Amino acid sequence: MTLTELRYIIAVADEKHFGRAAAKCFVSQPTLSIGVKRLEDELGVTLFERSKTGVHLTAVAEQLVEKARNILQEVDSFKELSDHVKDPFLAPLRIGAIYTIGPYLFPALLPALKTAEPRMKLYIEESFTGTLRQMLKKGQLDAIIVALPFTEPDVEVRELYTEPFEVLLPANHPWTNEPHIPPKQLHTENVLLLGEGHCFRDQVIDVCPALSRSAYDRNNVVAEGSSLETLRHMVASGLGVTVLPASAAGLENYAPGYLTTKPFAQPEPSRTVAIAWRKQFPRTEAIDLLIDVIRKQVGPQINAKHQAA
Repeated sequence: MTLTELRYIIAVADEKHFGRAAAKCFVSQPTLSIGVKRLEDELGVTLFERSKTGVHLTAVAEQLVEKARNILQEVDSFKELSDHVKDPFLAPLRIGAIYTIGPYLFPALLPALKTAEPRMKLYIEESFTGTLRQMLKKGQLDAIIVALPFTEPDVEVRELYTEPFEVLLPANHPWTNEPHIPPKQLHTENVLLLGEGHCFRDQVIDVCPALSRSAYDRNNVVAEGSSLETLRHMVASGLGVTVLPASAAGLENYAPGYLTTKPFAQPEPSRTVAIAWRKQFPRTEAIDLLIDVIRKQVGPQINAKHQAA
């Protein structure tokens, strides 16, 4: 039994396809198949069943593959610990962020981090919370930046900053004359929301529960967009209004006269952004530096931007 064979069975379990698993491991399909067969012979069990619909894990494979993941995570931690002794900032930090945080956090974070620690490099991934959660558990990411609530066994979670929500309007909208917008007033307009799967969509609906029913109970339609930037463009075209976190509510990409933002009435709805990492991750100095930079530089910038709006 070798670590390479463990990597092979994990790849097959993830891809459900021997060809794609081989490509993922940078080996030929026959090489991977021989490695999997050798491991099956040594264990005396069948791990995968092939059919016309794909590759399926046997019952015993489910347990063994999960164990293999844990073993490889420990091996990676062992290697990282060696690097950590030499220099905790030398190896790149693999960071994930949800779609509604990453594009607005990273442009401010990267130069600030470069100033604080020039050796620190980031590998960046953006995805949904559920996908990032799995990548963190599998050791594919070192830390993820998400919106609370977020809980996971054996994962440390620390708050970074809280940012309020704002209403984005066409510049000629009647609400531009209002000092602030009551959340319960939202459902009287055509509200543009993110599609299913985005946690920010759920947070907006929590602010105004009537939005979850408005598409059915009212004449106005709750349209959906694939990203916050798509929603911004739709508002600029006059299709409706939307809600954005303060970090994403800037108007600098549009000429004057297209868009404006308005704060919500007090108490302002908001979200808390947090960072999560596996408790056994050895490079805690790197995580601590990241937290410090975000809290001292990026978080205050977001709130200052909101206050100036």
